[in-house]
Amino acid sequence: MKRRTVLSMEQALAMPYATLRFAQLGWRVIRIESTPSGDGLPGDPNRYIGARVVDDDRRSYFIAPNVGKEAIALNLKHPDGQALLRRLLVGLDVDVFCCNTVPRRYAQLGIDYETLSKTKPDLIWAGISAMGPEYPDVPGYDPVIQAMVGYMELTGPAEGPPTLSGVPLIDLKAGDEVYANVMLALLERAETGAGKRIDVSMLQAAASWLITTLPLLDFDCQKSEITRCGNEHRKFIPTNVYPTADGFIYMAIGSDVQWKRLTEIPKFAAVGNAVRVTNEGRHREREAIHREMAAVTKRFPTAEIAADFRQATIPHAPIQDIPAVRSLPAIASRVTRTRMPNGREVRMQPLAVDLPGVARELPFPAHYGEHTNAVLREAGVSNAEIEQLSRTGVVFDAARKDAHAQSAAAHS
Repeated sequence: MKRRTVLSMEQALAMPYATLRFAQLGWRVIRIESTPSGDGLPGDPNRYIGARVVDDDRRSYFIAPNVGKEAIALNLKHPDGQALLRRLLVGLDVDVFCCNTVPRRYAQLGIDYETLSKTKPDLIWAGISAMGPEYPDVPGYDPVIQAMVGYMELTGPAEGPPTLSGVPLIDLKAGDEVYANVMLALLERAETGAGKRIDVSMLQAAASWLITTLPLLDFDCQKSEITRCGNEHRKFIPTNVYPTADGFIYMAIGSDVQWKRLTEIPKFAAVGNAVRVTNEGRHREREAIHREMAAVTKRFPTAEIAADFRQATIPHAPIQDIPAVRSLPAIASRVTRTRMPNGREVRMQPLAVDLPGVARELPFPAHYGEHTNAVLREAGVSNAEIEQLSRTGVVFDAARKDAHAQSAAAHS
């Protein structure tokens, strides 16, 4: 079966996460970054975020989303750079082109679907933007969209301020939508031979997750149903974080049967009464229930409370920090890995789903512009052309720069 090739003009997290999922499948992913402009650091700004890991342009925040990819640098503001991109589509037999810049730049950079599909009619084109092509100037940043789409209104203590999620949910949701819709487009192409345009709006994708709140507006809902409620569940009582003698535990009662099992635990017997037998009754006494639950749990260590809940088959979990999460057997055995140039192993997040034959170790992220010349030559661009394109700033190749620097040092 042909190995799929993805060419992606990507930066930040949303699209790099999408193309990471393709790289995890063994597809070839070539990320396009801009050539140096003199304004700020070159390429993806995320290259320079976090602790210095290997060199200045491969810092800690950049590593995990960009393993297993090649990196080239093209000046798509230049007509020759745009022509070169079209040569790459054909010369590399690219299956998928991705981008996550503002839509007003698509035509300016020659990356719009109409232009690229004329060169390669079976191309699948996928773009991520803040609000889709109808809003071409709006930049897409996860925290801003979290505020706009109501996630912050739904997150945090009831009496506290709106709060960001601790995970960039909307970036990752948008990336997953690219992944899913590219798969659908490939399936359709296998039947029709036709390419497809895919526009992912971060706002719309995020709003699709408001399944437990947005529809309630048409059911005369209470304000409490569509705003912050801390760690409580808005519908199922009791579901909350409770203090223990040595930490915290999260417990979720999702049915009246589970409530009955809870109140049959001797420690919690006094929390039950006739009114609380049903979830509707527990709603009427929710504040008292939470107080009484906390009064019990804080007297015992987390392990003892967890043992009681486990025996009663009540969903629960201690509140774990990130090092503890990585130590969970179900996670530790599934983490993906890469190796730094010095051979040091780096453990990362697991695959979303276990798939047979998928590599769990991927090459370390590429240096900025590391593969420019090699990829161009593969697409049929001659060495003389590459030299000219490099001199005029249409392309940037890190290997060529390093070679020149070494040569200059040798003659100094």
